[in-house]
Amino acid sequence: MNIIDTLKTRGFIYQQTHDEELVEHLEQSRIFYIGFDPTADSLHVGSLVPIMAMLHMQQAGHVPIAIVGGGTARVGDPSGKTEMRKMLDEEQIEENEKGLERQLSNYINLDGVHGKLLNNKDWLLPLSYIGMLREIGAHFSINRMMTAESVKQRMETGLSFIEFNYMILQAYDFYKLMSEEGCTVQMGGQDQWGNIVAGIDLCRRKECKQQAYGATFPLITNSSGAKFGKSEKGNIWLDPERTSPLDFYQFWRNIEDTDVFKFLNIFTLLPTEEIRELTFEGANINRAKEILAYEATRITHGEEQAAKTFATAVAKFGQADADNTTKTSSGIVNVKLNESVEMPRVEILAADLGDLSWADLFVKAELTKSKGEARRLIKGNGGKYGDCVISNADERLTGDHFENGKLILRAGKKRFKMIVLT
Repeated sequence: MNIIDTLKTRGFIYQQTHDEELVEHLEQSRIFYIGFDPTADSLHVGSLVPIMAMLHMQQAGHVPIAIVGGGTARVGDPSGKTEMRKMLDEEQIEENEKGLERQLSNYINLDGVHGKLLNNKDWLLPLSYIGMLREIGAHFSINRMMTAESVKQRMETGLSFIEFNYMILQAYDFYKLMSEEGCTVQMGGQDQWGNIVAGIDLCRRKECKQQAYGATFPLITNSSGAKFGKSEKGNIWLDPERTSPLDFYQFWRNIEDTDVFKFLNIFTLLPTEEIRELTFEGANINRAKEILAYEATRITHGEEQAAKTFATAVAKFGQADADNTTKTSSGIVNVKLNESVEMPRVEILAADLGDLSWADLFVKAELTKSKGEARRLIKGNGGKYGDCVISNADERLTGDHFENGKLILRAGKKRFKMIVLT
């Protein structure tokens, strides 16, 4: 499948230039770019749309250039904004640049060969005003710029002159990358359409040797129409210091049922056939949500953190299935609950072991309300420690039941407590 067809199937493409020509152009390896302005020191989950598209493009053999917009951030993109962005000082922009550079490198191979990480301040800041007007400004029509959606939307509330120049700078980025890097495709959010088309037109007017192409991604909303990427606590950030991995996982776990199919296609690398199997009518939709949350956390925070977060969420909130596994793009991975998991703990004295029965322990751990309830749980094979079924509610605990002074006490499929000897 051509990469454009793949992206369309998964819900990434909103608009594109040169419909048939772009598909043909991408039949062989090409260089493409997406820009990220450092308006904060972290990207948020909305930024995962272009990041995941870059991943698919790179896996299909194309070479990404991730642009950190250290130059354009000093101007401010008016696209999608009802008022002028807050102007950031130089020091804050530089700190934000570092945060974005680290994050982008976590997702995309930007080793300089299979992908590149560049900052547009390197060529925008040295430009002289008069030189820019003569070399680039002469190729822009004010009448045409006024028809851009990002400009029209701001005419009532007001558009500053500095923001009006943003389109010119982004177009210059495309021209610069085509001239020096051989980049032929620019991609971005749907609000970037006017800027992308302006860049393509500039490349044509500057008589570049290659044809320039563009494509945009849709604005992602949830089923209720609300903008994607926010929770009651605010933005969902990719930085674990700003949004913890557990909160990140729970954000995905708690999405609406009707969004699961769309989000699995956009925010995971699972094959589309597998996604259809997970979300067909009658499928366990909560299981599909767990898999979405696990995969999104794995891609952002790594396999180990995803496994730990999954197990922690299971311990706190329960799970959709009886077994302790979740699916990944590489198959089934067993996720063990262990002492590293941030689950609720109960401490008991080693000296009390000989007087403590399993029924006593379930009550002490607040997994049952009474010893009678504990006995019924155990009689129904619902009481376990680790993977071992408890058969006798009155059996006394010994040190042999513990591993390194710890055991995981289970009540049914969904409730767990870590028991720690002191």
